[in-house]
Amino acid sequence: QVQLVESGGGLVQAGGSLRLSCAASGSTFSSYGMGWFRQAPGKERDFVAGIMWSGGSTHYAESVKGRFTISRDSVKNTVYLQMNSLKTEDTAVYYCAADRQRRRVGVAIFDYNYNYWGQGTQVTVSS
Repeated sequence: QVQLVESGGGLVQAGGSLRLSCAASGSTFSSYGMGWFRQAPGKERDFVAGIMWSGGSTHYAESVKGRFTISRDSVKNTVYLQMNSLKTEDTAVYYCAADRQRRRVGVAIFDYNYNYWGQGTQVTVSS
């Protein structure tokens, strides 16, 4: 079992930056692949970014590539999502998730691959 708590959301103007954090507890953080998803009102939950359990590989949705960066700190048991050049369409609730399968290659991009979820943090980008 792992518990995930997101923080760092808020209101920002278009073009600004935010850094989301996801603190993990309860199990061996370094064994889990980690992902960020988001859900805008009236829309499905979408993959944003993921990082392998080893930190050796990352993957991004096309819509955020070049603007967002996912990273992990195994000492602090925390995964981050640095979001730059924010757009109004980035407005959503952002969720952190953990994938307990130690994949040999790549990052899981479907929400059903993830076993544990945080409660979400709201990101609102104003024009």
